[in-house]
Amino acid sequence: MQSQELPTIHGAGDALRSGRTTARALVDACLARIERFEEQVHAWVLVDAAGARREAARLDEELAAGRRRGPLHGIPLGIKDIIDVAGWPTLAGSRLRAGHVAQQDAPVVARLREAGAIILGKTVTTEFASFDPPPTRNPWNLARTPAGSSSGSAAAVALGMCIAAMGSQTGGSITRPAAYCGVAGCKPSYGRVSLSGILPLSFHLDHPGPLARDVTDLAIMLAAIAGYDANDPISVDVPASNYAAEPARDTPPRLAVLGGFFAAAAAPDVRQSVDAALARLAAGGATVERIMPPASFADVIANHRSIMAIDAAKHHRENFPARRAEYGPCIAALMDEGLATKLVDYAAALEHQMLFSRELARQLEGFDALVTPATTTTAPGLETTGDPRFNAPFSYAGLPTVCFPCGLSAVDQMPVGLQFIGRRWGEGPLLSTAQWCERTLGFAAVPPLLAEFAQVG
Repeated sequence: MQSQELPTIHGAGDALRSGRTTARALVDACLARIERFEEQVHAWVLVDAAGARREAARLDEELAAGRRRGPLHGIPLGIKDIIDVAGWPTLAGSRLRAGHVAQQDAPVVARLREAGAIILGKTVTTEFASFDPPPTRNPWNLARTPAGSSSGSAAAVALGMCIAAMGSQTGGSITRPAAYCGVAGCKPSYGRVSLSGILPLSFHLDHPGPLARDVTDLAIMLAAIAGYDANDPISVDVPASNYAAEPARDTPPRLAVLGGFFAAAAAPDVRQSVDAALARLAAGGATVERIMPPASFADVIANHRSIMAIDAAKHHRENFPARRAEYGPCIAALMDEGLATKLVDYAAALEHQMLFSRELARQLEGFDALVTPATTTTAPGLETTGDPRFNAPFSYAGLPTVCFPCGLSAVDQMPVGLQFIGRRWGEGPLLSTAQWCERTLGFAAVPPLLAEFAQVG
């Protein structure tokens, strides 16, 4: 891996298979990036260099013996620190978790290991995957936020500190960090990926999912982690595809661009980048039609917040409010809201959630994806994790989303992302649609820190 090169799973996998590299070399390259950038970026809670090198040696031996587990064989990954990894703490960014050690791998981690991935370490999360700003910095501008709550995962992937990472999303915690940090992210359908062994924020809204360099890598990661888990009450026994093996789309997609709120709330530079990208997709043959969100959209943001707040308060009821002073101000305020929410309002929000999901499904008829800007603005300052309003509606609806960068803002040269929304359980077609669009747009910019690294490397 050269100084400014950002590896992909599929590219590294080809190099491993052909003998042009080894799992040990990939691990060492990631560790070199961590050594170079971690003091500035703060993406990691824990890095197990020795363990990763031992696992790389074992996987190299397997490869030499003719056993290749699949496209993740020998690939170094980061795991968001709300997800259990056996023998490691799951701290969730909170001092309330001091002394915790996970007894076993969460199913998503176990599936990644079985697929041949190397677990390099735990990445920073905002406190309990909520809104309190993390120590992590944005690789494109150290004075900007990487977003939350999958802060460390997005920053680490953006700098090649790992080749891909696990995140989770309750509001916008995969899509927004991916957009702010210039990488790709996938929030699967609600119930597609097991939540066992993952600290909850909201039972009705939590989605684990991957962050990676590109959409092809998202498909590889999702293929490994998707599937039914009988021990997870929200897991649904719907067959998952081998998303990584599906043929690339060769026909232009039909895209429905959501207007209304999404046009009005987007900053002018974000609208400019997104409109330019949509124009290029149309020039490449895509059908681009602008439609309005369904009428039920008006109540989505408030209802999403109510569900998240009361679910968070329920999960933390043993410690909150008795140990309120040990919680950050944003997560504490969220749980205050939850405790104050009337049960009748909570029930109404859950009913509305089902209605909105059905209305979005009807809007997808005749289209391959709904499209919005991934975020309202480019990454703001460190005092916030950014605005999740463009992402929360689709966590609320439980529909799969894919995000990838489409350009740089003309104002601040920070990444701007596109968000694609698909049918429930339709991750395969959605990934194929996003992959076609990503290929057509050809975004190739990298964080300025990598150019600095190249000069001294």
